[in-house]
Amino acid sequence: MGPPGAGKGSVSERLADKFGMAHLSSGDILRAERSSGSELGETLKKYMDAGELVPDEIVIKIIIKSISSLDSSKGLLLDGFPRTVIQAKQLDDALAKAGLPIQAVLLLDAPEEVLLKRITGRRICPKCGRVYHIETMPPAKDNICDTCGTKLIHRDDDTEQVVRERINLYHKETEPVIEYYRKSGVKIIEVDADATIDEVVERAIEGIRQANLLEKEGRTSA
Repeated sequence: MGPPGAGKGSVSERLADKFGMAHLSSGDILRAERSSGSELGETLKKYMDAGELVPDEIVIKIIIKSISSLDSSKGLLLDGFPRTVIQAKQLDDALAKAGLPIQAVLLLDAPEEVLLKRITGRRICPKCGRVYHIETMPPAKDNICDTCGTKLIHRDDDTEQVVRERINLYHKETEPVIEYYRKSGVKIIEVDADATIDEVVERAIEGIRQANLLEKEGRTSA
């Protein structure tokens, strides 16, 4: 968990790869649906392009379906979900039925101006999904994907105005989820995300180790 721009996606991918966990990114799933051209996709587009949270009933239905389709035998890493207390409660019910209770919340955070700079400078390949940054991770050829040669895009929800709205929504809607988990007895692993991705990943791994969540190197207990 963490505000927009904290690095949830990048850190999650590396942790999932290191520990062999299934990785579920709510943002990727919702964006794929938004681009599908379906009626649901058009509904999602209106919310996401405005920087607003997608209604719980829509998100929960999509995410729970995705969770049930994954092999979570080595653990499941949820990236960007839940975002509201209602989502957290319904997720708990679904995971309890699947025998996969949440063991910990990895909480990434950084100053707001750092978050803004990261997101507004982000560029994405619409074909292969590779992510770049105009300052910290630019492509070899200006605005062209190194992997597939496709012209990069600046997402509609990566503008400063929309990002500020997303951050405000995070404070209002998602921060209470952290308190919900604290009261539920779930371990909260706090990580300073104002650093390079390599440093943040190492801090996250150390936090996981200190929380005694590892059975052995390369795996988690759930």
